Amino acid sequence: MEFRTTVKTGENRSWLHHSDHVVLMGSCFSDNIGAKMRGAFFNATVNPMGTLYNPMSIAQGINRLIAGEPVAGQTLFMQGGVWNSYDFHSRHSMPDKQATIDHMNDCIRRGHEALRDAQLLTITLGTAIIYRLRATGEVVANCHKVPQHEFERKMATVGEMSRELDTMITRLHEFNPGLRIIFTVSPIRHVADGLDTNSLSKASLRVAIHEAITRHAEYCDYFPAYEIMLDDLRDYRFYSSDMVHPSDVAVEYIWQAFQATYLDDHSALAVARCERIHKRLQHRPMSTNRETVDRFNADTASVVRNLIKEYPYLNNHPELKHFIDAQN
Repeated sequence: MEFRTTVKTGENRSWLHHSDHVVLMGSCFSDNIGAKMRGAFFNATVNPMGTLYNPMSIAQGINRLIAGEPVAGQTLFMQGGVWNSYDFHSRHSMPDKQATIDHMNDCIRRGHEALRDAQLLTITLGTAIIYRLRATGEVVANCHKVPQHEFERKMATVGEMSRELDTMITRLHEFNPGLRIIFTVSPIRHVADGLDTNSLSKASLRVAIHEAITRHAEYCDYFPAYEIMLDDLRDYRFYSSDMVHPSDVAVEYIWQAFQATYLDDHSALAVARCERIHKRLQHRPMSTNRETVDRFNADTASVVRNLIKEYPYLNNHPELKHFIDAQN
């Protein structure tokens, strides 16, 4: 007798190798899976422009990265004591205007290079609700606490989102023909919009993705993170304290399902080993005995060197390189 519904993701595609360059963009679920990838020493670039939620803003961000289009000073505005861009998340905002421009343009440059070199791109759509700036008609990625009367709020139609995604996929394939793209719908519920609106929004996103990727099935796929959370992990014990975001256990479960769906067998072994070593690198010995600490670090350095010897592509990984350099 079965007491849960397990979401089947199909046969393993072997789309992802541990040495691949990966870019993750979209809702904060991209940050969660991106953190998992970084914890396994993937070469992963996560949300170069910050967290993005709706398909229009995500498509605009990706198109900008493809073109390498820099930020112009006149597009920034002061709000809350910092300079902001409607195309960037607020974590990129700074009190100094030129520093903000330089930082954002560096993010675009690095994002352009990462997207050019990537073998895999994951895109997580969070909501179909868009905010359009009344003064210009542009869809904004972040309102930056600008008064709400400055925006028109609406839900994008399935047709609008599907066309935007289709155009974006076409541009991505022209820019990087070897790129594979995985879409997900974020399992994080937007309860502030009302649960009925959230349900309609998520359903619209799912249909728009289906329509868009059907035309690009050779190199596009859908991973059911949303369905796993709602149907497989149907219990509030799998949510964090806000009852909205997935708990660490839920994120780990979905990460394991993602690996089983896309990671090749050889890479699965590498990931498991890297995750153990990453935890060791995060560990801080409780002992105050210098000899004990030095012995722990020496043992860790030996483990890291053996890892790099077996997987030479990790030789320039920043975290591993920084640790080894510190021991020399």
